[in-house]
Amino acid sequence: MSASKSKAALVPFDAARYLTDDAAIAEYMNAVLETGDTDLLLLALGDVARARGMAQVAKDAGLGRESLYKALAPGAKPRFDTVVKVARALGVRFSAQVN
Repeated sequence: MSASKSKAALVPFDAARYLTDDAAIAEYMNAVLETGDTDLLLLALGDVARARGMAQVAKDAGLGRESLYKALAPGAKPRFDTVVKVARALGVRFSAQVN
């Protein structure tokens, strides 16, 4: 097999493609929250925002679209109130679970 045929064109994974309903989003967000990783949480909020439509989420959160992209960009350190606005716009609710 030639080298050009052996290299498959890989498409980057995009979680937003699979977040098609509320149940999938809830399962995804619960899994992310269990990690305790704040960077992963921002990434997940961005995935859900893309699945729902960034322009609409930005509007619902009271943010400009560019501000939303910046807040959810890798390495961003958004303010807590911005994260809360985005989560509310997405319909994401955080709750403590006591075992």
